Amino acid sequence: MRTGSEPRTARSALRMRFWLSVWGEVWTVLGTVAFAVAGHPGWALVCALLWLVVTVDLIVVVRHVRQGPRYQPDRDVPPYDPPWGTR
Repeated sequence: MRTGSEPRTARSALRMRFWLSVWGEVWTVLGTVAFAVAGHPGWALVCALLWLVVTVDLIVVVRHVRQGPRYQPDRDVPPYDPPWGTR
């Protein structure tokens, strides 16, 4: 059942998002270490928090990649909200 609001062949750019997250990991780690060594604890904390956000994003991307393109959580859970009036 399609609502017509989603493209039939929609694909996520997970591969690009994965590599951008890896790039972010490298820069946030380097920024955290550089600011900590330079004696700027505030900026080191900001980089460390950003590092945490990038790491969570990387985990989510890897999880989605491993689930595969046709993953559905359960038979009764559609990939979108059903249109109004069909329940």
